[in-house]
Amino acid sequence: MWEWVTQWAFHIHLIMAISWIGGSVFMFVLGITLRDKEAQKAVYPHIGPIFGWFEVVALVMLLLTGWVMGIHYHLFNTLFSGDGSAISDALQMKVTLVSILTIATVVHFVIAYRTNGKTRTKKEQLLSRGSSMLIFFLNLFVMHYAIVLRNIL
Repeated sequence: MWEWVTQWAFHIHLIMAISWIGGSVFMFVLGITLRDKEAQKAVYPHIGPIFGWFEVVALVMLLLTGWVMGIHYHLFNTLFSGDGSAISDALQMKVTLVSILTIATVVHFVIAYRTNGKTRTKKEQLLSRGSSMLIFFLNLFVMHYAIVLRNIL
């Protein structure tokens, strides 16, 4: 039974990761290519909330399925052992990056949701764009460490 749950968790984790990273890349590219302010005002209020809620669900699923796989592969012992092994180091780095990514996502989501269709303050604009860019780049590093871990396991 447990093996079945772990297999499903792995597949769901992979699908959610593809969705999360693909969506992040799409929104990042949209943000840097859509320079016309009127076009941004027309597009973001419609796409943003749909994407935001989808991404929240994807992130929650990623965290839950990651937890299931962590239990199955006894990764929590490895994570906290700090024994200097390749798997311990990669796991610690991935968990650290995912923690920062989660915080950046919460910051970005709260600002985006609260200011959707409204003018942002300079601070909100800086935090929103900064967290968005951080999320984009952290995704690439999280994906790298996911590949490293999968190769080791």
